[in-house]
Amino acid sequence: MFKITTRSKISKARLGKLETAHGMVNTPIFMPVGTLASVKSVSPDELNALNAEIILSNTYHLYLRPGEKLIKKMGGLHKFMNWDKPILTDSGGFQVFSLSHRRKITENGVEFKSHIDGRTLFLTPEKVIKIQEDLGSDIIMPLDQCTDYHDSSDVVRQAVARTTRWAKRSKLAHKKKNQLLFGIVQGGISKDLRTLSINELVELDFPGYAIGGNMYPFGEKVRNKKQFLPMLEFIADRLPAGKPRYLMGVGEPADIIEGVKLGVDMFDCVLPTRLARHGVVWSAKEINLENGNFKYKRLNLRKSEYKSDKKVIDKNCQCHTCREGFSRAYLSHLIREKEILGCRLLSIHNLHFLTNLVIMIRKSIKSGKL
Repeated sequence: MFKITTRSKISKARLGKLETAHGMVNTPIFMPVGTLASVKSVSPDELNALNAEIILSNTYHLYLRPGEKLIKKMGGLHKFMNWDKPILTDSGGFQVFSLSHRRKITENGVEFKSHIDGRTLFLTPEKVIKIQEDLGSDIIMPLDQCTDYHDSSDVVRQAVARTTRWAKRSKLAHKKKNQLLFGIVQGGISKDLRTLSINELVELDFPGYAIGGNMYPFGEKVRNKKQFLPMLEFIADRLPAGKPRYLMGVGEPADIIEGVKLGVDMFDCVLPTRLARHGVVWSAKEINLENGNFKYKRLNLRKSEYKSDKKVIDKNCQCHTCREGFSRAYLSHLIREKEILGCRLLSIHNLHFLTNLVIMIRKSIKSGKL
């Protein structure tokens, strides 16, 4: 299912191949997020052109609308969205966590009110697995209890224990063996609780492991790298060496590079398209992974300085937006006027930035010089 083909001699990075029911995925990999069975404003053909190998969709949102039964009736998520490559679906645990004012966690599952119409709904570990089996995704996640960076150690300890119990129930409920069910490690910023979570989940022998929970405060413009990266290394070092490691919800370019160097294989984040919708793009100043130079900046095209800027976003970028010569001035105009084309062109650029980055990372690992 997962084969490591190359291990770096100067870091913990590795190249791998992950076999799924809808094809092979090369790792390290970044997965664009298509929450509602659509990567916002970007078509499947465009994703293919961007060399996207796998995308992520959201169980919670698809369960609410249009419903997993309808998607199953339509032939499953791949046919429904016209995407024939692998799909990973998350469990909805984070979405339930983010609806703290609308949910109640019990041992059996989570009761919450729909953010759409206020209906009271109940998700159990078994139901979450059944929803994902109906969706027909290739990699699925069990229901877990996500914690906040600021939660007390008692709350985090309870969440770890419950996540393990739910993981056991999820594995028992999982019937479709062509879907890969990953375990999700919790434990916040406690090494003891992370170790406990890892040991309990490894004993259950999942085909892959996701790193969940929050290791830094929400709202910080700059993450606390002194805490985040050592904790990430601590976790990755203790996960099975021969199985894929998935860092959930991380998509800042520098974080991906650091994660890969610590032995992480998979990443996902809404950041590329979310930034694009707000007129923000990444532009490389220097990318030379083999000598350690990776400098980039964010450009906010809403700023007045770009109103008459004739340059493309990045002269060295080969994405459709830059290659076809769309100027910063034009893109700034589109974003200011809320034109859909602006979101599309900026999303294509940002997604290309990350998918091209992981391709360069893989080449650098293969050459032994990352």
